[in-house]
Amino acid sequence: MRAAQHGRSTEAEVRHILENAVRPAFAMGSALAAIGRSLGGVELDLQRDPSPVRPAQFE
Repeated sequence: MRAAQHGRSTEAEVRHILENAVRPAFAMGSALAAIGRSLGGVELDLQRDPSPVRPAQFE
């Protein structure tokens, strides 16, 4: 009945319900950025290390 009310097949309705159940209520990165802005932000003086990346050693 719910699927028909939304104009979807039963499978599409179940998919929609499951997608909404597992979708986070908020984006963590956006929430952290908002906290940073509310505190006045931070100026980071970051410089990229131009040296080549060394492969990890697992021995």
